[in-house]
Amino acid sequence: MRRSRFPVDTSTPVRWQVLRQLVPYLMEFRRRVALAMVCLIAAKLASIGLPYVLKYTVDSLNADEATTALLAVPLALIVAYGVLRLLNVILGEVRDTLFGRVTERAMRRLGLTVFEHLHQLDLGFHLNRQTGGLSRDIERGTSGISFLMRFMVFNILPTLLEILIVVGLLLTQYGPSFALIILVSVITYVLFSMKATDWRTRYVTRMNEADSSTNTRAVDSLLNFETVKYFNNEQFEANRYDQALAEWEQARRQNRLSLFALNGGQALIIAVAMTAMMANAALGVASGDMTIGDFVLINAFTMQIFMPLNFLGFVYREIRGALANIDNLFGLLETQPDVKDAPDASSLVVKAGRLEFNNVSFAYQHQRPIIHDLSFVVEPGEKVAIVGESGAGKSTLIKLLFRFYDVTDGTICLDGQNIAAVTQQSLRQHIGIVPQDTVLFNDTLYENIRYGRPDASEADIYEVIRLAHLDTFVAELPDGLQSRVGERGLKLSGGEKQRVAIARALLKNPPVLVFDEATSSLDSHAEQHILSALRQAAKNHTSLVIAHRLSTIVDADKIIVLRQGRIAETGTHVSLLAKQGVYAALWQAQQQEQ
Repeated sequence: MRRSRFPVDTSTPVRWQVLRQLVPYLMEFRRRVALAMVCLIAAKLASIGLPYVLKYTVDSLNADEATTALLAVPLALIVAYGVLRLLNVILGEVRDTLFGRVTERAMRRLGLTVFEHLHQLDLGFHLNRQTGGLSRDIERGTSGISFLMRFMVFNILPTLLEILIVVGLLLTQYGPSFALIILVSVITYVLFSMKATDWRTRYVTRMNEADSSTNTRAVDSLLNFETVKYFNNEQFEANRYDQALAEWEQARRQNRLSLFALNGGQALIIAVAMTAMMANAALGVASGDMTIGDFVLINAFTMQIFMPLNFLGFVYREIRGALANIDNLFGLLETQPDVKDAPDASSLVVKAGRLEFNNVSFAYQHQRPIIHDLSFVVEPGEKVAIVGESGAGKSTLIKLLFRFYDVTDGTICLDGQNIAAVTQQSLRQHIGIVPQDTVLFNDTLYENIRYGRPDASEADIYEVIRLAHLDTFVAELPDGLQSRVGERGLKLSGGEKQRVAIARALLKNPPVLVFDEATSSLDSHAEQHILSALRQAAKNHTSLVIAHRLSTIVDADKIIVLRQGRIAETGTHVSLLAKQGVYAALWQAQQQEQ
């Protein structure tokens, strides 16, 4: 018997209503489904006719007065047998071809739906997720659809249909004994398979957990391989991975032993049933109640039923696993984001770009408030900087502005419109950001810059490359803009990645620009060039700047100093220095460091 391809947690009851959830994805090709069902029934009728052709062939060959003329009968039956066998195979291939497109389209539709849904979930979900385990859940779920459709529709249902027809034929033509043996053996086999499969779910569960844990450990370690190198922890990571592999090995061993017990029990039931059928048929032939052809027919029917039934144990386990995997996939779809658009949300319309924080408070957890009753205004075209010590809540304000989280109290308004009352999509269309930690796609430099506005022209892209002072760097690359940046942009330096982020934001050209430590990875010379470019780009834009290096925001129209989530001071660079308060202390400390 085969081993399970879907190592999932089957300790909880399988939700058979998953099948109903799949129906909308299968109904795109109704005619194909109907035609495939016709082919399925026709192929099954052809396979049931094969034992009868064998019976009459054997009986005609066994006739006492076999003559040349009478030999035409078995020859015709043999030809008919070949035609039915070919027809059975051809109909099966046509059925698979017709239904294949239905299954593939369902996998495509559901996969896209899950992908889009994951991007709609809030930041909190993605901060807590494990990328390796999540990708494996999606992979197993879409693969489970293919397996479920192929075997549920084309194996289990046809097998059950064939069993019912054969039991009826045996009962009417050969008496209750043969029908009873088949019926009892099938019921015993199915019940044993289900009970044994339920018993071994604990081992399948452990194997699934070990498999996901191993995959997550490997992905997490490889994504952070620079950190591993920095701290010389290659062996530490290898030991942790080996520990996960050891747990996986133990779980696989236990699963294999339980599978051996299941397969052994199934084989015993089949062997006893086939022996009883053959013995009963042999007694019928010996008593003269049955012919040799009848014996062949009984043997053919028994093998024809038990061959797919033998496969049914594997299919049941796989379908159970596939259903659980698909259920996990639909479980992702049922996960609701904490941040949702209001039912009557409208599209944001920005004309001036006036940004207001009105009595805003926020806490990631009720016991740990981050922002306290914070209010300030950024007028259209103004450049407002927010500074403060680490943990003061500067970056949290950006997350609130983008609605990665909703405020606990208060409102954030853009041109007088509460951002909680507009769609998230329209809100983010009007805000551009240069983040402190720029993560790039594993693609070309050109595509990473174009990501700021995918429909931008080449002229626009080359202009922002010039503004971001990337042109000299690009000219030095052997492949120019077609150079690949590596996973997460690891082939580029921190300063180069930051310039790409600046080019992206400039290409998007939104009315509101946010800079989160936008020059933190640049040297002083490059920083001055970039600051000059940013000042030029920020004209006619509302700019919100999160800064650690105070030298980068001395020209700000207003500087807001945060301390423990509250506004400690507000003013220009000059006025804040004159106050000799928190800002002045930060400025003096940084000047001494330089």
